[in-house]
Amino acid sequence: MAGFKDVFQRIEVKYLLDDTQYTELMKRLENMAAIDSYGKTSILNIYFDTPDFKLIERSLDKPIYKEKLRLRTYGTAKDDTNAFIEIKKKYKGVVYKRRISMPYSEAIDYLVNGKPIEKRSQISDEIDYFLQYYKGIRPAMAISYDRIAMAGIEDPDLRITFDTNIRWRTDKLSLKEGNRGKDILLPGQHLMELKIAGAMSMELARILDELNIRKTSFSKYGKGYVEYMYGKAVGEEERETEKIALFRAAV
Repeated sequence: MAGFKDVFQRIEVKYLLDDTQYTELMKRLENMAAIDSYGKTSILNIYFDTPDFKLIERSLDKPIYKEKLRLRTYGTAKDDTNAFIEIKKKYKGVVYKRRISMPYSEAIDYLVNGKPIEKRSQISDEIDYFLQYYKGIRPAMAISYDRIAMAGIEDPDLRITFDTNIRWRTDKLSLKEGNRGKDILLPGQHLMELKIAGAMSMELARILDELNIRKTSFSKYGKGYVEYMYGKAVGEEERETEKIALFRAAV
């Protein structure tokens, strides 16, 4: 897809909104940001981890530095769909993302079947090292969601995204399956991510304050993992009755 960058460095701040906050915020953003040319997009990911879930376990401890590896497509994948292999690192609150792209079938051959890729680069070398360093790394969880992305009208570095229908699964780990799995968000919730190069504008900070929108700690993979581990320990009925408490505990 045209317009995608291979290297990112930015600050990402997350917020949980209810329907009323989302509706009011969208009204306030009309002169500040506009929905990008892709409109609403389904984003599908496979997160890779070790058999003992070393990467997500470490991430949930909230260290100064953490990293993850994922495979992503925009829309349900076919063999020739453009796919992105991404290393995402976070150090002292700053997110660094580096990625390469190739057809989905080639990405699976590389990540799962160990087939070398033909087009080499510094980023592919970093991914090779990642795969070798974390012994036994394999597809661990699929995370999918629907996203509306906005870009700043006057500030090109401003990106705001809203995610709904966030779902996880550990079976059928193929991006050809589409957005299916168990819901992470509670009914009526929207996950907003504010992506900025530096400080937030005073105008945007004022809007968020007026609407009582507060930042939160939120990892989609982390939420899915907590529910997965909890579900292994209790029955389906117990998991559903305690889902709200579990969700809040993982924030």
